[in-house]
Order: sequence, then C-alpha cells, then structure tokens
Amino acid sequence: MMDWTDRHCRYLHRVMSRRTLLYTEMVTAPAVVHGKREMLLGYDPAEHPVALQLGGSEPELLAEATRIAVGYGYDEINLNVGCPSDRVQSGAFGAVLMKDPGLVAECVAAMQGAVPGGSGPDGPEITVKCRIGVDEQEPEEVLPAFLEAMVGAGIGRVAIHARKAWLQGLSPKENRDVPPLDYDLVLRMKRAFPALHMSINGGIADLDQAEHFLAQGMDGVMIGRAAYHAPAQILLDADRRIFGEEGAITAEETVRRMLPYIEAHLADGGRLHSITRHMLGLFLGRPGARAWRRVLSEGAHREGAGVALVEEALARVEDAAQPACT
Repeated sequence: MMDWTDRHCRYLHRVMSRRTLLYTEMVTAPAVVHGKREMLLGYDPAEHPVALQLGGSEPELLAEATRIAVGYGYDEINLNVGCPSDRVQSGAFGAVLMKDPGLVAECVAAMQGAVPGGSGPDGPEITVKCRIGVDEQEPEEVLPAFLEAMVGAGIGRVAIHARKAWLQGLSPKENRDVPPLDYDLVLRMKRAFPALHMSINGGIADLDQAEHFLAQGMDGVMIGRAAYHAPAQILLDADRRIFGEEGAITAEETVRRMLPYIEAHLADGGRLHSITRHMLGLFLGRPGARAWRRVLSEGAHREGAGVALVEEALARVEDAAQPACT
C-alpha cells in the first residue's frame, strides 16, 4: 500500500505479530536501479519475515532490481500485477499487465534468474500479486490462463485480489471498493491449482473471515487496509488464532515497546509524526481512542515533539479505562 506500509508501519506491525508476513510499499524497478536504494529498500532486521513488492514491466530492469534487493536480505520479492493507479498504468505495469501474461512470465523468469541458487529456500522466493482481470476481460477465462502462465514460469506462490480492476472510468480508490468481489472464483482457482500456494485478498476485514478462507482451503489470507486502520483487532491476536502461538501482547504494551524505536528515530533526526501517523488506530473502538488520536494528531507535527507526547496520549487511554468513581 503505497505511502502507508513504510518501514515505521512495518516495525509497529511486527511488534504486534511475530509470524505474519509483512509487505513493503510497492517500489518501481527503475527507482531501485537508479534511485536512493537505502531509502527505498532499507528496513529494520526486526521486520522479518518481510516481502519487497516491485513494480515494473521490463525483464532486464526487474532482474537488476531483484539482484540489488537480494543483497538487502528480503524473504520474498513480489511482482505487483494488481495496482490500478494512474502512475502505474502510465508506466505499463501493475494491473494492466493482466492483459499480457506472456510478458509477466518473462518478467518473473528474469527475476528468478537474478536470485543466486534460484527462487526458494536458498534465496528470496519470487511471487506474484494479481487481480482476477481488468476492464472487459472475463475473469473465468483470464484468471486460469494467467495462473497457468505463472506456473509455467516457475512461480509457486500467488496472492489474488478478488476484484477486477477497471483501468478506465474508476479511480484507484474506487477500484478498491466498486468492482464486486468474487471470492468463489479464487476458491475455485485454488482447487484447480492445488500445488500453487494461493492467498486471497480484497475486502477482508477481520480474523473471522481469514479463518473462514483458510478452512475453505486457501493457503494464506492477505489483509491490507483493515490491518492498517485497526491493527490491534487484526494483528494482536493473529499469532494465536492463525499460527497457534501464545504470548500475545496488548495495545498498551505495543506502545511501550515502540518507545525505544521512536527515541532512536528522533535521535537520528526524524520526526515523531512519521511514526505516530501509523499508530492512530491502535485503540479503535476502545474508551480513550478519541483522546489518543487527538493528542497525537495535534501534537506530533510540532517541533520538539517526542516520546513524552506518546506517553501523554497513552495515559489518556489508561485513564479512560479506569472505572468511574461514585
């Protein structure tokens, strides 16, 4: 999710869940090859397991970007064939590539060739995220043909956003909500390609839905905006419910564990808002949530704002949780 799942967001989410796979924002292959690599690819080792999401449509550039990314130690490198933004369309990559599965196959083959020892156990796995189709395409015909091409190119893992993307007539935001979801098609694709590790994505709002899809045979569930806006409701219980592990922490403890990270960021010249903007939804639905958001939203931009402001916001939440005196 561009401009959302940056390194600070991912560190927060890793504090909340040890086992979930985290994805970077999509970065383009030309930016990786020609741009500021540390800014684009750098991350905290605590984020593992973490996947880099690349955008591009030129096999040679994608291969070079993959070679560079391998050096950063990512666990997975994912080719985005699902983003419908105008910037992506103008660059002839993202969801528009659903129209050219042959080119996608060339791209992923080139990326796999750039991983020493090949995609998989000895290096980051090359994966694909796609839509069920675009524009006037018929998903029942297009998606199985696309998956066949991916399997033929050696891809063993895909994530499918269960919506079409309308590249003409809908904005990127509308493309997240307006095209109807077709979960049944994705479930049928899993049955048709049983050896392909397949995750389902799109409109999934809670762990109940995630468990439902896993029980239906899906190998994974990708949750985006719900995990961002209500992270405590998704991530704090994911390790127990999805992975069978104990040791979940609370939202309050999450804030306390973030304080050393925030201090280090500030000491390095960073701004408090860069981190706290990702923390606003931590107490969604709980007493004190509004005060938490207000303190951080109004104060984190100010010069000199630091951990004391976060502690003040947390105190508002804890005060709200105390029983009223009579």
